Amino acid sequence: MQILKFGGKSLANGEGLRTVLSIITGKVGQRQPIAVVVSARDKATDQLEAMLEKASQGGDISADFQAFKEYQTAGEDIDFSEEFSILQKIFDGVFLLGDYNEKIKDNTLAQGEVLSAKFITHLLTKQGIKAEFVDSRYFYTTDSFFGNAQLIEDTSRRNTIQYFTQISSEVVPIVTGFIAANVHGQTTTLGRNGSNYSASLLANFLDAEELQNYTHVDGIFTANPELVPDAKIIQQLSFEEANELANFGTSILHAKTIIPLLEKKIPLRILNTFKAQEQGTLICEEGTSTGGIRAISVLEDYALVILEGRGLLGKVGVDARIFRSLAEAKISVSIISQGSSERGIGFLVANKEAQKAKQALEKEFETDVYNQDVSKVRVVEDVGVISIVGQNLADFDKPYNALIRNQITPLLINNSATGKNVSVVIYKKDLPKAVNVIHGEIFEISKRINLAIFGRGTVGNTLIEQIFEARTDILKRRNINLQIIAIASSKELLFNHRGITPKQYAFFTEQAHPYAFNQFITLVQQHHLENLIAIDVTASKTFVEHYLSLVKNGFDLVSANKIANTIDYTFYKKLRETLAQYKKQYLYETNVGAGLPLIDTIKLLHHSGENITRIKGIFSGTLSFLFNTYSASNAPFSQILQRAIDSGYTEPDPREDLCGNDVGRKLLILARELDLENEFSEVSIENLIPETLRSGSREEFLSRLQEFDPIYQKIKDNAPKGTVLRYVGDLHGDLSQTQTAHLNVQLVSVPENSALGQVKGADSIFEIYTESYGENPIVIQGAGAGAAVTARGVFGDILRIIGNK
Repeated sequence: MQILKFGGKSLANGEGLRTVLSIITGKVGQRQPIAVVVSARDKATDQLEAMLEKASQGGDISADFQAFKEYQTAGEDIDFSEEFSILQKIFDGVFLLGDYNEKIKDNTLAQGEVLSAKFITHLLTKQGIKAEFVDSRYFYTTDSFFGNAQLIEDTSRRNTIQYFTQISSEVVPIVTGFIAANVHGQTTTLGRNGSNYSASLLANFLDAEELQNYTHVDGIFTANPELVPDAKIIQQLSFEEANELANFGTSILHAKTIIPLLEKKIPLRILNTFKAQEQGTLICEEGTSTGGIRAISVLEDYALVILEGRGLLGKVGVDARIFRSLAEAKISVSIISQGSSERGIGFLVANKEAQKAKQALEKEFETDVYNQDVSKVRVVEDVGVISIVGQNLADFDKPYNALIRNQITPLLINNSATGKNVSVVIYKKDLPKAVNVIHGEIFEISKRINLAIFGRGTVGNTLIEQIFEARTDILKRRNINLQIIAIASSKELLFNHRGITPKQYAFFTEQAHPYAFNQFITLVQQHHLENLIAIDVTASKTFVEHYLSLVKNGFDLVSANKIANTIDYTFYKKLRETLAQYKKQYLYETNVGAGLPLIDTIKLLHHSGENITRIKGIFSGTLSFLFNTYSASNAPFSQILQRAIDSGYTEPDPREDLCGNDVGRKLLILARELDLENEFSEVSIENLIPETLRSGSREEFLSRLQEFDPIYQKIKDNAPKGTVLRYVGDLHGDLSQTQTAHLNVQLVSVPENSALGQVKGADSIFEIYTESYGENPIVIQGAGAGAAVTARGVFGDILRIIGNK
């Protein structure tokens, strides 16, 4: 015989009911002996409980009850007058009394199971199936602990066997789940997961060959797929593994469901009602596991109770008093943590029992509080538990570090006695993000990285295209899923927590919406996104003001924007302190030299103890092109400048390049990498624009370019023979302290056969002088400008941050 158990969602009106009937009739057609256990249909249990509560508060439930009755009959000609009459009398009585107890609640909820079993029996009979309604209260006998009754097993076994012996083998029993009766015949319920438990009891008592549990999910997953989209189905588990998962709260399983099956080695198959052709998860005597982590389970709605006090140190019997007082209050305790000093002990209880537990402990330790041996009993409500079944504590470093990087600090960590399971207690609000972070670290599933890109200029658009093109290859080679969740201009935001597609981005104008920065943060928090990187490819000083908020909300930073590194040193220092506090990274290699590995090299040299004595170079690709070309040509300066403008080397207003401020900012960034505290005002910058052209409109400026010619022709003529003109940034002096460091940006003549003199095109070049290298500098040279180069450098910073995670 097979026992088929159907959950409430499977029995909902419509497709659910049709599918259930099809499965049952299919089994009958194959002449497979079966018994069917059913839960209350759809949301019946919740609705009955809600009406009971509403009635106790004096509310009018007539409309709710009428809707309930209509749903349960579903237009069928079936007599539910007895069940509806019982419910009406209960609701009327509760309304008058203004209260109800667990005994009344059990009798109320039982009607949902009875209605369900009778309804399925009715529908099967209409289809010509010999089906019989079976009320489990006739054979399941329990104690009188209403709400969570304990089975009297020997009596129940004997009654069950006797009852089913009287049912013909040609008849399909449709059995109520969840409900039983005490020795006085009063209705009781079997508590959490009661319907599954009653089905496993039936399988045990009738020596079934298999229990098939039909639910609304595909089987048991490595984590709850509603919380973790990347969770994978586990095809087979051993009873031992399943029992571990059940003990740690996997929603489909419960420990008491497994025990009756384990006793007789009856396989349990978890199936999706709506995908009956799939194999689901099989739980049997032999699993396929060779050890290691099997799954992650999540428990919600718990509270952490903490008892603290100096007088607990070395005192015998404190633990006994704690758990005796809780037991007397009928409060169940789960995870326990205690310091070796016994100055404090923490444990978890159900959220609804937290205050009750606090009161029980305060009563028990009243004298100790008076004597100041116990300082206080503290309750942290709304916490949850993530349990990693199969996790060795010695290997928990990666998941733990990942939690910290994502701003999730465990309140308590517990290792099971077997050493194979780790549980982490965190705030309930952090559960969705935390379970995704842990799942991504411990299973061989791609790590999801969520990118938010701010800026849709040339560099921003190029970067987005590069990411779209590289995503598939990066996923294949590095098992990293790069997901752009946000793209923002200065005023509009396109957001998709599942990842923006190239097609969606193509319609940015149509799909983006006006936004404020705090709205973006709220969206990220609502979707519990992990592994966040914010990329700033703007030139906005305003956006830089959001850096601290981004870091505090879990973002690493990548920036092509130089402003954060060149505004006042107070902000510069505060940003780095905040990064250290929240353990986040900030990379900005493209701030100087576009995609060249300059900043990283300087950091490495400086942090390794190398004394850098000077940094000199051509920092601007635009000005490199301008003076490289001018020095090698007889053309007037204005003509070369116009060529640079036409080639797109300059900013829309070329004065932004020619004033030298950009080179000054880059030089300041390098100085600060050496721990110098200089401000931008301390950089000496030679402005290349004649004073008469520094004001006025862009158009006026462009019409007067010839005014540059006599000035620069004179400079060129006066340059020593064998030299060429270069616009150079120079950090020199005693670089061990700010007061003696010099930051100069100026047009100079350099030997044409020198490293600076031989630069061609729009290349940048940097000479790094150190004590170890003496007069032979480290030279870094390459393309120092261009959207593609800069975007590729930003992309490189993103990948470096991922590599450090």
